[in-house]
Amino acid sequence: MLAAAQRLRRREDFAATIRNGRRAGRGALVVHFLQSTVEPAPADQPSARAGFVVSASGSPSDVAASSDVAAPVSDVAGEAGAVPARAGFVVSKAVGNAVVRNLVKRRLRHLIRPHLAALPPASTIVVRALPASANARYDDLGRDLEAALTAAQRPRSREGRR
Repeated sequence: MLAAAQRLRRREDFAATIRNGRRAGRGALVVHFLQSTVEPAPADQPSARAGFVVSASGSPSDVAASSDVAAPVSDVAGEAGAVPARAGFVVSKAVGNAVVRNLVKRRLRHLIRPHLAALPPASTIVVRALPASANARYDDLGRDLEAALTAAQRPRSREGRR
């Protein structure tokens, strides 16, 4: 189970990660990764109550104004004032019925937990399960997740696709 501070809940957070993040697909899933920065909040911002805001890649247009997103969390991140990495999951009805979808979500939550500690603070991950994840073994999902996370975090090459 993920701690509450490590879970993505808001639609805007999912959309920003999928739209602006890096994507990597491996096997039965696709990972969207968005590395964010933490900056001090201006006094006139609504999130100034929390003391800082989270913005995607430092751009002022993607400022999250929710105080529960930008609240400092010391028990999860380990150090006071750090915003932990957060993860969210998308498992559509194409994967299977509710029992199968919940099984896939539970497996993915368990698999992502050790990786969140190694990610930069304030980064977000969205894991999208493909229909093949319904029949995938736990070990296979773990390998796919690890490979997709590694690929999504890798710096982009200067060369374009051919």
